[in-house]
Amino acid sequence: MIRQPIITVMGHVDHGKTTLLDRIRNTTIANREAGGITQHIGASEVPIDVITKICGPLLKRLNVEITIPGLLFIDTPGHEVFTNLRKRGGAVSDLAILVVDITKGFEPQTIEAIEILKEYKTPFLVAANKVDLITGWRQQDTQLFLESVDKQQEFVRNELENKIYELIGRLSGLGFTSERVDRVKDFRKEISIIPLSAKTGEGVAELLMYTTGLAQRFLEKRLEIDPSEPARGSIIEKKEEKGLGTTLDVILYNGTLRTNDTVAFATASGVSTAKIRALLKPRPLQELRESSGKFVYIEMASAAAGLKLSGNGFDDALPGSLILSVNSAGYEKEIATEIKEVFSVDKTGLVLKTDTIGSLEALSRLLSNAGIKISKKGLGTVNKRDVLDAFAMRAMDPYGSVVLAFSVGIEDDARLESEAAGVNILSGSIIYKVLDDYKEWAEKEKQKDKASLEKSLTFPGVVKVLPNYCFRVSHPAVFGVGVEAGRIKPSYLLMKKNGDRIGRVKEIQDNALKLEEAKKGANVAISMDDITFGRQVKENDVLYTFISDEDIRTLRFKYAYLLDDEDMDILKAIEAINK
Repeated sequence: MIRQPIITVMGHVDHGKTTLLDRIRNTTIANREAGGITQHIGASEVPIDVITKICGPLLKRLNVEITIPGLLFIDTPGHEVFTNLRKRGGAVSDLAILVVDITKGFEPQTIEAIEILKEYKTPFLVAANKVDLITGWRQQDTQLFLESVDKQQEFVRNELENKIYELIGRLSGLGFTSERVDRVKDFRKEISIIPLSAKTGEGVAELLMYTTGLAQRFLEKRLEIDPSEPARGSIIEKKEEKGLGTTLDVILYNGTLRTNDTVAFATASGVSTAKIRALLKPRPLQELRESSGKFVYIEMASAAAGLKLSGNGFDDALPGSLILSVNSAGYEKEIATEIKEVFSVDKTGLVLKTDTIGSLEALSRLLSNAGIKISKKGLGTVNKRDVLDAFAMRAMDPYGSVVLAFSVGIEDDARLESEAAGVNILSGSIIYKVLDDYKEWAEKEKQKDKASLEKSLTFPGVVKVLPNYCFRVSHPAVFGVGVEAGRIKPSYLLMKKNGDRIGRVKEIQDNALKLEEAKKGANVAISMDDITFGRQVKENDVLYTFISDEDIRTLRFKYAYLLDDEDMDILKAIEAINK
């Protein structure tokens, strides 16, 4: 059979995600949320007859026949539902709707959503919401954007076009080709931008129409399921419900679940099982965030569905974990293997703590793609042990001596220990921002290390003694040199091409101003003790910085990134002189 596609609604807070679903559901959930912002994860089934009713005129115009049973919408306050809505090797979500306030454009969580969608290779549409806020927009009695926009004044249409092209430009910068939905030529290659107003309903028909059409046309094979197969789903939230105890909000994406079925899932200590005491489903056009009074007790449910599971033994279940029927062959091994993969670590790297398995997997993937290693992973608050583990990493991997804390608290003794040990705890609740914070921290540490290295290591350099610029013959000798390649610094030991070591640079001056370094192209005066100009050093002599063979190897193999091609050539010449 063909299941309904799972559609994740994502976007920055207050850009209108829940209001958009309210428009479709004809409910007022957003008005009852604190600040109008989604506080919990929700799932809503929109049956085929509702879609047909809203899209009727458009279906006739485009001659489209709907073959899927409906749409299952998942509403998310940020990263949470998408990263928890997961299965091994990818995402459960078939399609995503990225809601963007057209008057504000891309904001931090917009970019976070796109980065996550890119990582999981999930196709998406852009709902350019709040067109009714464009200056001069006049609300029309229609749910069709194309009907409404034709009746707007020219300056309003021009402003709308400007806003759409701003979105097209931002998407282009993130690697996507996009266009207003009615101008899209290839839906496989272009992201569709659908202007709409969740408040007035204008454009909602196009959104439902194209969401349904794209799912039917391009995801048909993915939507084929066998209801007789063992149940397979994803835990998106765990919470306490009055009269029900610990419940799990689950998205079932394959097979069938029944009351009294035993299901398996991951816990912090391994794989656990529990029997379903009650199977609850939201009433039509209601959703999982509503109180249990809005739920229907059912005996069985087939994918795709948003369900609430009640039963003894769910207390330790991990959000983001697979949930499988125990009659699924090898269920224990599959969950254990999945957990092992998610919690796999490198020998060196940073310490990562997150709120859920889904967040842990998403951040792990993004860090890995950025070439960043992780030595320890965990769920829950940052504790003293995490800080000590990060501190222990300092000797092996200085850029791993940090704790990355995503959407979790930090215990008081962990803060005290981090201050005492000098271990940074980088915390945040936006995935890409946490990643950027780490990159910024690592870059600063590298710059510090580079400055320290440049003080301790001798770098390759070549100078030529300038004729007619001997200012003092000895005690110390002071004379002019031109830096022909590389660099020289005070304390550098200089040698001739035959390997004779002349002495160390005492000072470098330019017009009586002391310098810490002189690079290629500079003409400067240097002073040297223990030599007499005209004996050990003469006009036009070419002198090289002396670098030991050990330091040459260190520069070449460990700090090659500090050297350019010319530096490498001088290093080879110095190595030859040493031999």
